[in-house]
Amino acid sequence: MLDDLNIVEYILLGALLGVFLAQVYWYIRYMAAPARKMRKDKKKSTANGQLSTTETPGVTVILCAHNESYNLSSYLQALLTQDYPSYEVIVVDDGSEDSTREVVESYMTQDPRLHLTFVPYGARVRSTKKLALTLGAKAAQYDYLLLTDADCVPESPHWISEMMSGFRPSGKAQSRIDIVLGFGAYFAGRGHVNRLVRYDTLFNGLHYLGAALCGHPYMGVGRNLAYSKSLFFESGGFTHQMTNRSGDDDLFVNHVATRTNTAVVLSRNSFTWSPAKRTLKEWWQQKRRHVSVSPSYRPETKFRLALEPVTRGLFYALLIAIVANQLVTVQPQLTDFLQLTPFTLQLGIVVLLFLFRWVLQTIVLNISARRMGLPRFNMFSVLWFDIVLPLVNLWMLTFPKKQTKW
Repeated sequence: MLDDLNIVEYILLGALLGVFLAQVYWYIRYMAAPARKMRKDKKKSTANGQLSTTETPGVTVILCAHNESYNLSSYLQALLTQDYPSYEVIVVDDGSEDSTREVVESYMTQDPRLHLTFVPYGARVRSTKKLALTLGAKAAQYDYLLLTDADCVPESPHWISEMMSGFRPSGKAQSRIDIVLGFGAYFAGRGHVNRLVRYDTLFNGLHYLGAALCGHPYMGVGRNLAYSKSLFFESGGFTHQMTNRSGDDDLFVNHVATRTNTAVVLSRNSFTWSPAKRTLKEWWQQKRRHVSVSPSYRPETKFRLALEPVTRGLFYALLIAIVANQLVTVQPQLTDFLQLTPFTLQLGIVVLLFLFRWVLQTIVLNISARRMGLPRFNMFSVLWFDIVLPLVNLWMLTFPKKQTKW
């Protein structure tokens, strides 16, 4: 039956099989890596769910606040009740016009581990958040810096100890660990926008965490990220990214992370949680800000990041091309679908590959979501977001918008 195919049909089917195998390899190798690590770490965990620790180096928790009085009132207490012996919390007030300073000062009277600093009024820098983080790092008394946001709350009182466990090399690793990547989740809510935000966060999280686990770290998120103070200043801090308003987390990690100095922590107690954007416009602005820094990644990172969306786009394009080519050239009748012909053979291959990838994708994402304690996604949501989100990224990269906000 395959002998009846012409050269064009052979090329289309061969190309489809090639990008299909690339997608399967990518999902099994990279996207499933976090789930494999979580299963492995679970076997090592103690009965109370906290990884056993033997060292407790001091750590400074830094968060920047720009008009965050409400979030600080809601979440700051969770940072001050961590089950860790040596830590401090520094809040950097970045030009707040609300009662941010008063809220922090009220907590400072109750806990000496809490400190407040601020970005000087009228500072003429492109990114005041990068300046705020730099000021926080300079004020830190400990060599390890743990970053989060004002609207984030840790999963448990063991958040610091779990994240700090990543700085201890394990197994055959002898190199000094200077960067620990964590996961920042969003609270589940109602509506399509909430599902979109949570899916995008899960997908991107599995992507950058899986890449790091496979020896190719390229980014982190400021909601849950740790690195050594010595690495920050020895590498020049944010001096390499001062032309970008955003990128205080992913561009810094992209610049300094290597396969030997980066670790990933994925225990449930290491997560942070944040409220998701409530409207499509808010999410669109946040997404555009994140996508805008990707052109500043290292060349090898941009090449690796392009492989998945390119093969994904080619997969869908080739599916359509093969079916369209058959419909135009064969013009099948209803009876042609009921017998084995070159047309039905190609159609069967297309449907089989499409379903296999769809099922594999859904399984990988939902197994990871279940182990991370996140809501799962039905197959139709997975398919819809799988098609829409790459188009959104492509649009934002093609038509960038100048960022004017923090």
